[in-house]
Amino acid sequence: MGRQPLGEVFGTPIDAVDEQTLQIRSKKLCPFAGPGRRCNKDKAENPLGVCSVNHAGQANPTITCPTRFLESGIVAKDAAEFFFGPNASWSFVPEVKLKDVNGKAAGNIDLVIYQKSKAGDIVDFGSVEIQAVYISGNVREPFDHFMKLPPGTDHFDWSNSPLYPRPDFLSSSRKRLIPQLMYKGGILKSWGKKQAVVLDKAFLSSLPTLQTVRSSDADLVWLVYDLVRTESIGPYKLTLVEKIYTDFNTTMSSLSSTQAGTVESFVIDLHRKISQAVGQEGNHEQE
Repeated sequence: MGRQPLGEVFGTPIDAVDEQTLQIRSKKLCPFAGPGRRCNKDKAENPLGVCSVNHAGQANPTITCPTRFLESGIVAKDAAEFFFGPNASWSFVPEVKLKDVNGKAAGNIDLVIYQKSKAGDIVDFGSVEIQAVYISGNVREPFDHFMKLPPGTDHFDWSNSPLYPRPDFLSSSRKRLIPQLMYKGGILKSWGKKQAVVLDKAFLSSLPTLQTVRSSDADLVWLVYDLVRTESIGPYKLTLVEKIYTDFNTTMSSLSSTQAGTVESFVIDLHRKISQAVGQEGNHEQE
């Protein structure tokens, strides 16, 4: 296979050519959104059906669409076990609005997993934040190119593209995950509710090391998944590879702080900047 960025298209590996795969692609379906549901990413009529992308140094594709995590209800099951313990009864609902004390929207909770009493009252719940990885570069162009190829033609080389798409882990954490956790997570923490963060194995490797606690002391669990292919021509399966138990406040302090460089290197850069400014504008010091 040439060096190209696509891992999965409409939920299927790009080298898959079975009849079911071809039907899914022709109808632009999303196998993880529910039976018969079309992909709605980017454009309704021409959706960007890329679920995951290849990434240098990673054996398996990196998940770039949050819906990809909904395979077979695995995430809900794993989160519910943390919230309520094994063998508990529970249900879940997606996209629940969260408001702050002033009634202003604080965003949506991706999944709320809850328990009800026999009388129908909600007795407990936990929240799930699902974070896929942003892409830098242009993934639409190789996707459109692939969709025009004859079935079974997965050999194409996109390596010379100046906008070759790659996972943007830094933006995914700083611009999305951390602000979401600080704002929405802070509200849930004040309510004493447990939380789960769902992310890809490659994304986790880009984050600072998380300080762990015992599972019984944790109020925030990181559920880390990878796309694993057990057969050379089979589909990728969403697979839980790690559970990381943490304390919300300690974790947020770690993620929101920046490791400082040396003041000496800053002073060197400052001297260089001053020298450039003097050279461009002249020396304005008083004699």
